Amino acid sequence: QVQLVESGGGLVQAGGSLRLSCAVSGRTFSSLAMGWFRQAPGKEREFVAAINWRGSTYYADSVKGRFTISRDNAKNTVYLQMNSLKPEDTAVYYCAAAVFGVGMSDGRYDYWGQGTQVTVSS
Repeated sequence: QVQLVESGGGLVQAGGSLRLSCAVSGRTFSSLAMGWFRQAPGKEREFVAAINWRGSTYYADSVKGRFTISRDNAKNTVYLQMNSLKPEDTAVYYCAAAVFGVGMSDGRYDYWGQGTQVTVSS
């Protein structure tokens, strides 16, 4: 049973920073591709960032240059460093794991965390 547990969400003012963490257990973490998605109220879930097992990274245009995804295979953890936050970044952020390679579609991912709320005030 693969489990993903996110942490690090909260309330921050526009222009501020937050770092989300996602701890993974139950499978060899280093072989997994990892992604972050988000869902704002009344909107569909959207891709934010992803990292493959070799450390190559991919970003949505809306966060490129502001967000950084990284992984620590020794700690079985993936991170999302979010800088220069905007009110439109407000959403529930989900961590996801893919067994068969990285992608930008949520259908690519096999396992999901419970989500963590990020609220950016103006």
